[in-house]
Amino acid sequence: MSQNPVAVFDLGKTNSKLFVISADGQVIDEARTRPVWRIEADLRVLDEAALFDWMTGELARVVAAHGVDRIMFSGHGCTFALTSGDRLLHAILDYEQEPPADIAAGIDTMAPDFGETFSPPLPLGFNYGRHLLWLEARDPALIGKADAILSYPQFWSWKFSGRAVCEVSYLGCHSNLWAPLKDDFSSLVDRMGWRRKMPDFARAGSAIGTHAVRLDDGRTVDVAVHNGVHDSNAALYFYRSLEFSDFTLVSTGTWVIIFNPASPLETLDAARDMLANVTVDHQPVATIRFMGGREYDVASGGWAKPVSAQAVASVIAQRAYALPSFAPGGPMPGHEGRFIGPHVDGEERAAVAMLYVALMTDLSLDLIGSKNTIVIDGGLVKTGLYASVLAALRPGQAVHTSANPEGSAFGAAALVFDAAGRNPFVNDCAAANPATIAGLENYRREWRRHVDAMTAGQRYGAKEKRA
Repeated sequence: MSQNPVAVFDLGKTNSKLFVISADGQVIDEARTRPVWRIEADLRVLDEAALFDWMTGELARVVAAHGVDRIMFSGHGCTFALTSGDRLLHAILDYEQEPPADIAAGIDTMAPDFGETFSPPLPLGFNYGRHLLWLEARDPALIGKADAILSYPQFWSWKFSGRAVCEVSYLGCHSNLWAPLKDDFSSLVDRMGWRRKMPDFARAGSAIGTHAVRLDDGRTVDVAVHNGVHDSNAALYFYRSLEFSDFTLVSTGTWVIIFNPASPLETLDAARDMLANVTVDHQPVATIRFMGGREYDVASGGWAKPVSAQAVASVIAQRAYALPSFAPGGPMPGHEGRFIGPHVDGEERAAVAMLYVALMTDLSLDLIGSKNTIVIDGGLVKTGLYASVLAALRPGQAVHTSANPEGSAFGAAALVFDAAGRNPFVNDCAAANPATIAGLENYRREWRRHVDAMTAGQRYGAKEKRA
């Protein structure tokens, strides 16, 4: 059993990262880059060659520096690749683009029922089966030329190993391609003849091949390539590996993705971006999500520092609010994000944005029926007060945060370590102390009143249209 470090490429939409994790569970090296999304004809696509060059360069560096002998991939949702032979058949689409209205009207009628896939109808490419149908509409011969339809982490596993495989946590991530209760591909896959394009399954974390790394001194070193995983599912796996059992995971990054395994699937409301994710072990998990990290960036004006309690107390006293939504998707679709109350700027604007994301998380936790322990992972912990404000909003639940904000990368590494029969990680989570901020509960009550009025207005408008 290898005692060498593992290299994990944690591939986000906005930021892609490399973490080198030692056999005793410590980060001993890391690097970051921003993926390049470029315009090709009328589509926005990934410059995968540039990303691959960065990945291979960094891999060679850490193999030489640390003796890395295994690589693993954790990837953001909604993204796929078409491959043929040893090449990418079509550029990888940015999921944040909407098909033309005439095409969307046709392909959206082809989506399976929510009760089959537990994938809500979503805009853009959030259901990546929708973008597959878009490519099919643009070029009916394209997918027929493909050898494989690969999920995003599996594209990179293939790119490094040459072996194409499927993996269930990514296919089961609101793609419209997976039927969780059947534990099989959805009716859409068979209707479109795509099943034959789906490679054999391999478990996330399993070794599927090798990659030859050429070092500056001329040597070539083979590293094992492990099958990748959906990033938020990797975070769920990580905290389960730390012996959390009955808990709700709030996984934060570009998206806030909330998993509550205790919630029955029957409670899911497709109209509010509720869905079933699927774990690496094929188990459906009730989930709700919104683009919280993106919304925080937009609503805060790009504020990148912690937010102070004084700023939060000030905007609560002023009754300055942000209302949903500042990005597509989420439990309040069809509304454009806006501020109400007195004008705020700088840190106070960031404080309103942080309160907004905390209140949206609180609302989402109610919708997903969360009454158990809460574990918060990811980038929003760095805003400073997010966890303690959420703890104050939910006094009946223990709220834990980890000193390690990279749960998806650590979960990916845990899958590799577990495949070798060991897990070096220890539970360093700490309970968040509830914030003591005057007027917070009244602020929450008033914010909910505004949100309920928006929801009621939307329902009234829908009734008017039907009449």
